[in-house]
Amino acid sequence: MLKQRVITALVLLALLLPALFAANPLPFMLFTVVLIAAAAWEWGRLNGVGAVQAWLGALVCAAACAIAAQAGWVQSTPPQLWLVAGAMWVLLGAWMIQRGVSGWLLWPRIVRWWVGLFLLVLAWLALAQAHQRGVNFLLSVLVLVWAADVFAYFFGRALGGRWVAVKLAAAISPGKSWEGVFGGMLGVFLVAWGWSAYDQSAGVLVPSFYTLLLAKGWWVAIPALLFMSAMSVVGDLVESLVKRSAGMKDSSGLLPGHGGVLDRVDALLPTLPLAMMLVAWI
Repeated sequence: MLKQRVITALVLLALLLPALFAANPLPFMLFTVVLIAAAAWEWGRLNGVGAVQAWLGALVCAAACAIAAQAGWVQSTPPQLWLVAGAMWVLLGAWMIQRGVSGWLLWPRIVRWWVGLFLLVLAWLALAQAHQRGVNFLLSVLVLVWAADVFAYFFGRALGGRWVAVKLAAAISPGKSWEGVFGGMLGVFLVAWGWSAYDQSAGVLVPSFYTLLLAKGWWVAIPALLFMSAMSVVGDLVESLVKRSAGMKDSSGLLPGHGGVLDRVDALLPTLPLAMMLVAWI
């Protein structure tokens, strides 16, 4: 399993890094469209729409990304769209976690399918726009999610259940604890402080997500970072809930040793659009 994970990670990095740092944004856009289309295919399978419709969802998702790019939304997205994305993730995420698997299955299958496709397209649009703002900006958003996940894992392992006896969402993901959430938030604050300090000392031309927030003051940055950390957990829990409703451990086997694409990007799905929302409105 470990060998598979390492090989898959190396192959993905070999494809991603040249696209990420290419002068032309097209390779990155094409590579990420393929990934988001694969995630759309997985989404169809998780919601039981059938093989043909799952493939159709992948095509629809890729086509929608292409149309958005052609319309110039990668360069300049209407700010109202990010508000829609934020409202959907906050309200839908809270409802799903509160109602659990049984509540999610009450929705008509076709509605669940289309909602997921729409959110996947928004995530790709945010990813592409963040990349065009600059690699430093994009990486700062990605690392925020990774830091929250890594710190949550180690804090959860070391302190889970010692401070708060109640599990975070026992019916959805029994291994997650409130201590892990608090640790993830601490990790995000440390990364934000270190990254913004580096931006200032190095005089980088493209400011990071953290630097843009801190330019408005800590009174803005602190709640924004807490919000982003919390929403990364929501993304993880939502995907776990959908997998549990489908009776699946992984979203697919597309990435040997890692599961599926959705398993790797679940926490990014809400945080990428929300990062663009905060930048656009704050």
